Amino acid sequence: MKNNFDWHGDRITQETPVTSTYRNTQNVRRFLEEICGPGFKFNREFMAWIKDGNAKTMGDVASEWLRREQNKKAF
Repeated sequence: MKNNFDWHGDRITQETPVTSTYRNTQNVRRFLEEICGPGFKFNREFMAWIKDGNAKTMGDVASEWLRREQNKKAF
């Protein structure tokens, strides 16, 4: 993967690493809505988790959002 990933226009896959240049773009939102469903939305806590500096892929991001949503429904 190239170092200067374009979060606005490059194709995002589940294997796409979250880089230091990550941005919450419409392209990212479209990818996450495709995986997580039309109810996907960003919130501050989730955005902070995405950008916390720990290695993760966009597949990890989608899985974490789905996990958090499932936990909400459990309570």
